[in-house]
Amino acid sequence: MSRLIVVSNRVNPPAESGEESVGGLAMALAAALREYSGIWFGWSGRTTPEFTGRLAIERVGGVTTATVDLEAADLDEYYNGYANKTLWPLFHYRTDLAAFDRAYGEGYGRVNRRFAETLAPLIEPDDIIWVHDYHLIPMARELRRLGVKNRIGFFLHIPWPAHQVIINLPRHSGLVEAMFDYDLVGFQTAEHRQAFEEYVLNEAGGAQTAPGDLSAFGRTLRVGAFPIGIDAAEFARLAASPRAGRMRDLMRACTVFRRLIVGVDRLDYSKGLEERFLGFERFLAENPDLRRQVLLLQIAPPSRESVEAYQDIRARLDALSGRINGEFSDLDWSPFRYVNKAYRRDELAGLYGAARIGMVTPLRDGMNLVAKEFVAAQDPEDPGVLILSRFAGAAGQLRDALLVNPNSAEEVADALKRAIFMEKDERIRRWRSMFESVSREDVTAWRDAFVRALAAMRSERSAVAV
Repeated sequence: MSRLIVVSNRVNPPAESGEESVGGLAMALAAALREYSGIWFGWSGRTTPEFTGRLAIERVGGVTTATVDLEAADLDEYYNGYANKTLWPLFHYRTDLAAFDRAYGEGYGRVNRRFAETLAPLIEPDDIIWVHDYHLIPMARELRRLGVKNRIGFFLHIPWPAHQVIINLPRHSGLVEAMFDYDLVGFQTAEHRQAFEEYVLNEAGGAQTAPGDLSAFGRTLRVGAFPIGIDAAEFARLAASPRAGRMRDLMRACTVFRRLIVGVDRLDYSKGLEERFLGFERFLAENPDLRRQVLLLQIAPPSRESVEAYQDIRARLDALSGRINGEFSDLDWSPFRYVNKAYRRDELAGLYGAARIGMVTPLRDGMNLVAKEFVAAQDPEDPGVLILSRFAGAAGQLRDALLVNPNSAEEVADALKRAIFMEKDERIRRWRSMFESVSREDVTAWRDAFVRALAAMRSERSAVAV
């Protein structure tokens, strides 16, 4: 088939072992590129005094990468600015945290142009280009301006917000118009796709010409829902590895006669960590007889520490975790461990396997692969219970989790109590249903569904007036 070019903000392929700590996006893209020949293009993670467009091409973990350095001003305005101070909070419904600065938007456009100009010479006529996430929404527009006629698809890993939320963005119409330079745009869920369609139909004056086809701004676009999965077979291998086994043994030894409750999230206000802590606090307050039977371990590696909102959330979580332990701890027991450190994926697989309860309770999330990894790591004969936010994309697939509104401390506390007392037969029944979904709708199914849909489209795009 045609060569595949993947474009994302960061290029971070895992090594062949797949054991280091990398995010779900990196694992998913690496799996795609190992199947299809091609290139992974994006930012190197390094800054340079002056942008030169010089490419560094390497072969890492079976994946060919092409990376470019950015200027410090690019990083500040494009990445820390428009991507993470404007789009990220807005798309996660935190309009109160969104910063609207014209310089951020200018930097965002400039970096997308620089990426396009650097990538264009690498593109061959039959290549299929797959652009990822909110950092690079205008990428197709910039490539089209350079004369690129290839099929270009875009996948949004985070939620697309409701119509009344997205219109808070200054010049929101221009951002949406840029998406019509793609041939195919994929969302995590039907809900996100429908929110985008609502904007196009009601705000942009567009039309739905066929199921999944939208016309606006003089162009046509196909949209679809493509829920991302994990590499289930690879994660099962990691869960059976010696390092995972040592982690399971360690955690079981540390929690004898207690049920281990685990949360693993990047330190981010969208993950609902404050609300989770408050729900756990309420559980402890309402169930004094169960206090010594549980231990909550929350792992939250820091991220985007230069952004003020992330500094604030870390300070609040430090204070809240200290308050809970101060109120409920005894001489020989504490209910809470809060760790700001990243762990290897094989270690996390062992940790999930040792846990009796997994808590995945974001306030808003595109999918959330931690939920799927927790399911994949469980013992089929004695599985743990997943407590999952109904506002995570994964809730649409993992319907046999205990679904909660993370904003309600009462619901979280009640779910914890229910999970503790759930009989083995019910736990096995729920786990089997979720594991079947995780195995069937894995990263391979996601990859093939999107790439097939994009490859089937015409390489020459035709403009259609609305």
